[in-house]
Formats: sequence, structure tokens, C-alpha cells
Amino acid sequence: MKSNILTLILLLGAAFSNAQDISEIIRKADEKFRGESSQGTMTMIIERPTWSREVTMKNWTLGNDFSMIYITAPAKEKGQVFLKRHNEMWNWVPTIERMIKIPPSMMMQSWMGSDFTNDDLVRESSLTEDYSQQLLGEETVQGMECYKAELIPFDDAPVVWGKIIMWISKEEYHWLKAEYYDEEGYLVNTEILSQIKQMDDRTMPTRLEMIPADEEGNKTILIFDEIKFNVDLEESFFSQQNMRRIR
Repeated sequence: MKSNILTLILLLGAAFSNAQDISEIIRKADEKFRGESSQGTMTMIIERPTWSREVTMKNWTLGNDFSMIYITAPAKEKGQVFLKRHNEMWNWVPTIERMIKIPPSMMMQSWMGSDFTNDDLVRESSLTEDYSQQLLGEETVQGMECYKAELIPFDDAPVVWGKIIMWISKEEYHWLKAEYYDEEGYLVNTEILSQIKQMDDRTMPTRLEMIPADEEGNKTILIFDEIKFNVDLEESFFSQQNMRRIR
């Protein structure tokens, strides 16, 4: 009897240790893209079966709660600004000199005609706090040995996904792939991250492809051209007044 109890305790201890380990691995992978603050430039390429278009932008972030994106090209959209403060989002459109607040009913709509949604820009969910994590095993992705993890949201978590499967490299904890499933278990999007480069004080994937499962030939590529982390930014920078002034 004592032997059985000891075995159970050891198994529970191992399971708890495993949960701690995979949670730490996911945290490290997620933090590759974050800092206390950041400033950078990005290129987004929207690909469709019969056409493609490119959007370039500047972006600023402060923690998880504040971000601003300024569109630099193409000419038709140049000057548009998107602001996130906590879980709210605004869009400044200079051609009509209008400030538009994005309502909750539009959060799942496409952002700039891409395969990203408005919610992707303002989501406050934490991969380590809003999801339970489980190590499913190990697989090779892009020639690198990876941990394969399953994330299931807690019942009260403010998330839109029913499940996420992630692949994180064993070496340097690079987030290389993710699959996003709806609440019924159907695959919605596949995310592929590649082109690992030195960006400021860290190495990280600099190319992100978002591929919808049910729209053949569609995908959106996001390329991180330049990022500086832990730059000097204040909350006051992320204001509607500054949206009109930023360049």
C-alpha cells in the first residue's frame, strides 16, 4: 500500500514538474517577441490566388496594454494610425480626418484586408496565464528539434480559441509553428515562423505566415524588418492626440 502511494506521489510530482517546465518554455518563446517596450518597422504581404499587396508600417509597444501602428505605404493608406489602449482600439483616418473606435462587434473582422483580425492586435490573453499547458511530445520542425505543446483555455479566460498547438525549438526556445482551433475543435489558422535573425539584443524568428485553413491560396506574411527593445516610451505616447501627430 505504501509503495502504491509513493508511486502516485512520484507520478503527480513528475506531472507537476512537467507542467512547470512547459509553461516556462512557452513563456520564454513568447517573450522573444516582447520587451518592456519596443519600436520597429514591419512589412505585411497579403497573398490571394489572383493578387497580392504589400503594406509597410511603423509600430510602438509598451508592455501588453499599449501599442500604436502607423501605416507608411501604400499611398492610399499612408497616414492611417491604429491605437490600442488595454482592450480598446481606435483608427485615425487622415483622408477624412476622422477618429473611429473599433466596436466589439468588429474585433473578429479582417485587419487591413489581411488574415489577421482586429482582435489579433488588441488581444490581452497570456499564453501562460489564460491557458493550461501540456507537453504532447517532440517533433522536428524546419530541421530543428521541438517541443510540441497543447494549450487549453481556462473556463473564464478572455480568449477566442478552443485550443492551440505550439512547436517550440529545444535550442534557444524559438516559436516556430502554431495551430489555432475553434471551440468545436476545427483548425482555423496555421502560423509558421521562420528566418531566425539577430534583432537588437536577441535572436528571434523575423518572418510570420498566417494561413487560414478553409481559404485555399490565402495567406498573410508579416516580416519584422527592424525592432529595438526596451526603448524609452511613456503611456502618454499612446494617445488619440498623438495619433494625429505621429509620423
